[in-house]
Amino acid sequence: MNARKKIDLLKYKQAIDLSYSFYKDKHRKGIKIPYFAYLSSVSNLIIENNGSTDEVIAALFHDLFEFENNKKRLNQIKSKFGTKVLNIVKQCSNSDITDEKFIENKKKFLDSMTKMSQSSLLVSLCDKLHSISCIINDYNKIGKKIWKNHHLSSEETKWYYENLCKNFKKFLKNHKSLKDRFQRNINELKFLINK
Repeated sequence: MNARKKIDLLKYKQAIDLSYSFYKDKHRKGIKIPYFAYLSSVSNLIIENNGSTDEVIAALFHDLFEFENNKKRLNQIKSKFGTKVLNIVKQCSNSDITDEKFIENKKKFLDSMTKMSQSSLLVSLCDKLHSISCIINDYNKIGKKIWKNHHLSSEETKWYYENLCKNFKKFLKNHKSLKDRFQRNINELKFLINK
């Protein structure tokens, strides 16, 4: 068993405050929850799975490019938390997402996973694990109406998560329990879609 990594809590608190200021007015699609709460959950998953301070902080900003490519905000992240955090954010974000090109962007993201750092893969796995958990939770509340709130159809969603899982198993070292949990969630999602 690896020694538990010590998280720099002061730096983490600064990241929480900055992330909150970026995302306080945004909500997730589906059953709307504050976007900041989602980012906090992803960050907590990384803490629970022995991530580093940089990984934990990057999780709080990992979708930044999906909302905007704001140089001022990128410079804030770099100056406060360093180049490694900024690089993780860049590798985890899908940029230039539009409804028309959504599936193409997902394919690009899957292809980009071959070049991701181990830190970026861990942040991405925790992000996707939390996302699929939210989809399952929403599906159990509102059923097939969930797909009205998503860019991808149920079949495209299933395809995307199955391919993510293959890539995490192939490229991410260690974190077997997280990868196994992700696979179980995919199995549950497939069961719900096929009902």
